[in-house]
Amino acid sequence: QVQLMESGGGLVQAGGSLRLSCAASGSIFRINDMAWYRQAPGKQRELVARITSVGSTNYADSVKGRFTISRDNAKNTVYLQMNSLNPEDTAGYYCHADTIERVGIGTMRRDYWGQGTQVTVSS
Repeated sequence: QVQLMESGGGLVQAGGSLRLSCAASGSIFRINDMAWYRQAPGKQRELVARITSVGSTNYADSVKGRFTISRDNAKNTVYLQMNSLNPEDTAGYYCHADTIERVGIGTMRRDYWGQGTQVTVSS
């Protein structure tokens, strides 16, 4: 099993910044892509940003230029630096990891999700 533990959410005023972290732990052989998704009430979960194991990134158009995703492979941790936040960014933010997990004497590819961290931006 692999666990993803998120932190860093909270309440911030419009124009402010937050930094989210997501640390993976457990029976990890390797982590491929890591990503942040978000889901606002009544809306579908959407991709915010993704980063590959070698650092290639892609972003949702709505966050380009404001959010930055990064990762520390030695710590199995992904970060999301969020600047110039606006009320439309209010949502639950979820970490996702495409992992290669140790299972017995072998490995297995599995997807894991964190429990989510709430980001609320007041106007």
